[in-house]
This record gives sequence, structure tokens and C-alpha cells, in this order.
Amino acid sequence: MSILLAAQAARYSDRDAISTLEGVFSYRRLLDASARVASFLLGGSSDLGEKPVAFLAPPGFHYVAVQWGIWRAGGIAVPLSLFHPRPELEYVLDDTLPAAVIAHPQLAAVLKPLSESLRLRFALSTEALEHAPGGLPTIVADRRAMILYTSGTTGRPKGVVTTHANLAAQVTSLVRAWGWTSGDRILNVLPLHHVHGIVNVLACALWVGAVCEILPRFDPADVWGRFSRGGLTLFMAVPTIYVKLIDHWEKSSPADRERMSEACRGMRLMVSGSAALPVGTLEQWRRISGHVLLERYGMTEIGMALSNPLEGRRVPGSVGSPLPGVEVRLADESGKPVAPGTPGEIEVRGPTVFLEYWNRPEDTRKAFRDGWFLTGDIAVEEHGTYRILGRSSVDILKTGGYKVSALEIEETVRTHPDIRECAVVGVPDPLWGDRVCAALVMREGAKVELESFRAWAGERLAPYKIPKEVAILSELPRNAMGKVSKPALKERFRREKP
Repeated sequence: MSILLAAQAARYSDRDAISTLEGVFSYRRLLDASARVASFLLGGSSDLGEKPVAFLAPPGFHYVAVQWGIWRAGGIAVPLSLFHPRPELEYVLDDTLPAAVIAHPQLAAVLKPLSESLRLRFALSTEALEHAPGGLPTIVADRRAMILYTSGTTGRPKGVVTTHANLAAQVTSLVRAWGWTSGDRILNVLPLHHVHGIVNVLACALWVGAVCEILPRFDPADVWGRFSRGGLTLFMAVPTIYVKLIDHWEKSSPADRERMSEACRGMRLMVSGSAALPVGTLEQWRRISGHVLLERYGMTEIGMALSNPLEGRRVPGSVGSPLPGVEVRLADESGKPVAPGTPGEIEVRGPTVFLEYWNRPEDTRKAFRDGWFLTGDIAVEEHGTYRILGRSSVDILKTGGYKVSALEIEETVRTHPDIRECAVVGVPDPLWGDRVCAALVMREGAKVELESFRAWAGERLAPYKIPKEVAILSELPRNAMGKVSKPALKERFRREKP
């Protein structure tokens, strides 16, 4: 992918590529900077030979230049998270034992001590960017390109290894499906240690010669302000971001609301992903912006697999149909494809699917069956579109002999007029198997009593789906991508079991 991206970038030359608070950088500038980083990393050698290089930088030009430099030197890029505490960063460094660790000067204090304790080569991104460019190796597409660490909801995080060919397949699939062109301009507010920001936003934009504007962090006022200045054509975010944008819009003056809504109507596409989008949020955003958010489905191991259409009807609560070049099927526990309308595990096959888990051959073997990657997500196909029911290990509960989707219960609970957010988990119970528990975030000034809530739920849900236990929280625990941390909620309910 890096080689293909570099070849693409050479075509765009003096066009703007990256726009940040520090300035605007052309494709030519990006190629020059990444060549300097690559030469610095090579240090006189001819090829890094697929050795990992870990780096930590705020979203911006340094991030892109270092990432491309690692690729052009023949290394494997390991982007680190700005949100991870020291033990998690140390885990990734210890797991990959990178040939070098690169940090933006603002973040040197975080990584330098860790690098020294593990006896790893450490350098500042500024040092690499000032190095004289030199000869670079030729990299073939089937070589390893990147390692992204999964969130580790079960066990320690695993490093997902993708090749240059995998990443190119992921990018070209989305470019085709979502109609990317060189005239596009996208605003990125997503973390760049996750496939959503790295591939769906940044790589797609740079592949076609578009402009990627990067904000260092998400702030609703800043995003609405940028929308209002015009010129953007796309925006992609997680549901939590849309919820916060809606909240800011609702608190604004009527004149500001109209200005913000008009700005949204000038864009061609808005996408939501990385977590389930509540139908209520979709409808609120439609009223505000005029956009029906395009929902899609993917994960670190496969990139994007399913998407609602760019043109045509988008089904609320659905993640659409298979993307170009991606094979998807639903299968039962034995691996046999299920009939339409029957829930099954999503299995994916094709060039977008990752190569392996880093240094985990047994985990890699278990992740595949007859060439199909087992996602662990349960869905049902209805009229050609897929609807996610939940994750088999997290969202599919077995209570009182019934199989229940936590996501379906959540969607119903969110229709309660006093409830703003909801997360449902199953907690092991000797009587029920899984005890259905709900964490609720109330609307401002609202209250709810357990019995009145259960009575309300009883009019809308089967008895075995009604939460037996409820916790009122000020906010739901989430990771950096806005996904609710259900293991943390489970542990809370376990500790506070009545």
C-alpha cells in the first residue's frame, strides 16, 4: 500500500494533501518528508526487512510522514495510541520489539523511558524529518505493512498484521463504493491508531488526491465551526461524536442552528461506524443535517466488509450489503451457511482480510475456517441487507433458555422519553444463565424507578428480555473509538450484585 500510495502521490505533486493547524502540506512535501524518515530509519542499510517500527504522534503531518517513511523503508508501521496508559504502551513495545521507536517531541517523555527500559532505539520525529534523503528499497505488495492492536475484550490485545496488498484492497473497495474523487475534502477527528481513521479517512483521501483536514482532537464547537466555513464534502465519525454534535446543535441559538444545518446540507456524504448507531440518533441527525448517515460494518482484521449504498435507500439499523471485492456469508456454529432470515456468524473472505496475528500462530489458525475469517459477530440477512445482532461473546445473551440480542434490547430502551443512552450486558447467574442488566444514562433532570421502568419495558419486550437489574450512570464507559466497554459494565454489575 505504501508503494502504491507513494506512486499515487507522485501524480498529485503540488496539490494540497494534508491540512492541519500547523499549515497545509502538499503531496510533494509528504513524499519528501517520508523519504527523509525512511532514510533515517534505514541508517545506511538497504531494507528494514519487515521489522516493526512503533511511533506516537498527534494527528497531523508528522504522523503521516512517519507512517509513510516506515513503509517506504520496508518496515511495519505500529501506530501507538495517544490514549493508552504506560502499561498498554509497554505491552505493545514488548510484544513487537520494534527496530525503532519514533515520538513527536510533545510525546517524547512518554516513550523515551519505555524505549530505554526495553533497550530499543529511540528518536524524535523532528530528527527523522531533518535527515537527508537517500536510496530506498523496492517493496512488494505481499509484505507486511502495519500492526494494529485489537481492544482486547477477551485476554490481552492481539496485533493484527495487514500487508500492503490488504490495505490497498481495503482502500480501493471504499473508493469505489463511496465515490471518492480528487475533488473531495474530508475532516478527520478520529484517532489514528484505528482502521477507521487510518484507512477509511486518511488513506482513502490520499489515494485519490483529495485533501484530508486533520483536527488534533474532537471538539463539537470546533467541528461545527469548520462545517460552517464550507468546502468539506465528507465526514466520518463514530455514533458518540454524532450524539455530541446533536447536543451542541440543540443548545445553540436558532440562527446558529440554521447556519450549521445548511453547512451539513452542502456535503455529499456522512458516514457512521465503529459502533452500533442507535436509530434515534440517525433520525435526529437526519432532521438536523438532511443526511441519512451511511452505516457500515468492519473490524481491524478485515477493514470494511458491509456498507449501505452511496446511492439508493439506506436502511436504519442495517449495515448494508458486501462491499466490492469482499465475500460475506452467515454461518451456524458448525460452519454451515444459514438460510436468509436466520441469525448466523458473519464470516468474511477476500483480499481485504488480514494476514495473521503477530507472533500468535495458534490464534491465527483458530480465527479461520476453510479460508473464511470468523468475525464473532452475529447478524441476520433481510432482503439483501445485513443487520447486526451483536457480538457472540458479548451481545448475544442466553437467559432462561432464550437467546437474546443485547443490541435489540438497547434499541427499544432508547425509545424511553427519559433515557438518553443505554447499554445492556449479560452477567453470569446460576438461575438465568445470563442475568440481563442495563446501564442507563438519563436525560437532564429526568429520573426513573426500577419498577416503573420494568413496567414500561414489559409493554415492549418479551418478559425474558426485560432487564432484571438497572444502574443509573452519568456516562457509559467507552474506549477511544467511542465503543461502550461492556467488560467494564459486566464487572460493575458483578461487584454490585444484589
